[in-house]
Amino acid sequence: MRSGSIVLQPKESVGKHSTGANEEVLVVFAGQGEMRTADGTVLQLRPYAVSYCPPDTEHDVFNTGSEPLRYVYVVAKAR
Repeated sequence: MRSGSIVLQPKESVGKHSTGANEEVLVVFAGQGEMRTADGTVLQLRPYAVSYCPPDTEHDVFNTGSEPLRYVYVVAKAR
């Protein structure tokens, strides 16, 4: 398992990526944003939201608000 914190400025994105065979959870602390997956799914991110990204899913996180988007991610091997 690994984790970290991210701060995205308005209109920034983390960049398209996949966590491979791992699953990922985001816990949002501040700001507004979206997690967008390659299949067109859009998950709204806002304070206290928890978002899940399944294994082998290309995705990106965007700050859609006017303030920094602050969140923690946790990536772990899927069973």
